[in-house]
Amino acid sequence: MALLHNSIFRGYNSIYHQAPLVADKDKADFVGYCLTWFKFVKSHHDDEEATLFTKIEELLQDKTVFEETHKEHESFLPGLADFEKYLAGLKTPSDFSGDELLRIMQSFQQPFEQHFHSEIATISNFADHPNAPKHGTPENDAASATFKAWGKSTVTKAGVTDVVPFFLLNLDRTVENGMWANWPPMPAPIRWGLINLVGAWRSAWWKFASCDAAGQPQELWAYRATQAKA
Repeated sequence: MALLHNSIFRGYNSIYHQAPLVADKDKADFVGYCLTWFKFVKSHHDDEEATLFTKIEELLQDKTVFEETHKEHESFLPGLADFEKYLAGLKTPSDFSGDELLRIMQSFQQPFEQHFHSEIATISNFADHPNAPKHGTPENDAASATFKAWGKSTVTKAGVTDVVPFFLLNLDRTVENGMWANWPPMPAPIRWGLINLVGAWRSAWWKFASCDAAGQPQELWAYRATQAKA
């Protein structure tokens, strides 16, 4: 979950930092990139509420464990909706205003950040729940499998040709000295294909990503383009 959230955070930051600098010729691609981020976050939220949270509540036999999380979700959803409404409502990409997008992002930035950190703590604390399955038991193995299956399906469910490339291209494989370089676990040719073949469908959008195809952090496109123009 933390790694999923890191990709979402890096996507947010890549949008926030580049929005004021995007050249007119790149605005259509940038809007597509931004709307993919929205789709990623909204699908992630909806899938948690509909699937993951319910399974965990059943496992722990406790309907109260996500009470604060539900409130946190509600705190940033209106701002997230405004984000999508603004971008989807543009008459033409040339009408895009980086300043206006930043204003909207700032309106939900604090509760959004707070939630995405808080949720990790909430989940990690389940290890101390009185009904948590004990390590080494079949119940523990089943719980682990549930998390792994959800983590794999939640991104692909959001969109293979857009959200999956977005996710992988904002997933820093150098973090914690490369500890997670092979996460999510998949054959290298599959990863390559998802980025370079499937991702080619909307390849112009991904130049705004925070990492390159190898998962290495890169200087943001809008900064590179500004320097080249200068």
